[in-house]
Amino acid sequence: MSGAVKEATKLLEILPEQDQDFALEFIKKLVLAWDPDFTKVTPEEAARLREAENDIKHHRTVSHDDIDWD
Repeated sequence: MSGAVKEATKLLEILPEQDQDFALEFIKKLVLAWDPDFTKVTPEEAARLREAENDIKHHRTVSHDDIDWD
């Protein structure tokens, strides 16, 4: 969690609940304005995707046939 997120969380906790709800809705609108269809990748997501692609490339995955789905 970045310093900005930690600070925002602390500030939100100070607000009365009604104002916390307002702030949350405002944050949601900011996110939607930044990425309206939720297709942008955060740095953390990009790192996880690179790791997954590396696992696939080096055959470090589990076959669907090896999973007991029942």
